[in-house]
Amino acid sequence: MAAITTVFTIGHVARMLGEDEHWLHELSIDMEPEDGRLHVYGVGEDGVTAFTRDGINNLQQIIADHRAAGHAPHKLRSSEYIRLRFSPDADGAGGD
Repeated sequence: MAAITTVFTIGHVARMLGEDEHWLHELSIDMEPEDGRLHVYGVGEDGVTAFTRDGINNLQQIIADHRAAGHAPHKLRSSEYIRLRFSPDADGAGGD
């Protein structure tokens, strides 16, 4: 397993996916570090939730499951959905 070299704050992920940040936080509460959810200290007083690339993929699956079950709010930018695509060599580390 390659070392994690990049994390994305929950606010950044919410904007990328066009989803509500608070809803993403609720969906991610049960995710563990092994699932790609981390807490980064030093950003604001209480820190911030962040995701690895795998964490974003896992979160996207959770979102899809909730949407399929009819338990999801409307997307914030439905016409502007940005699909995340990461090549294994994007940061030279071979993924995370």
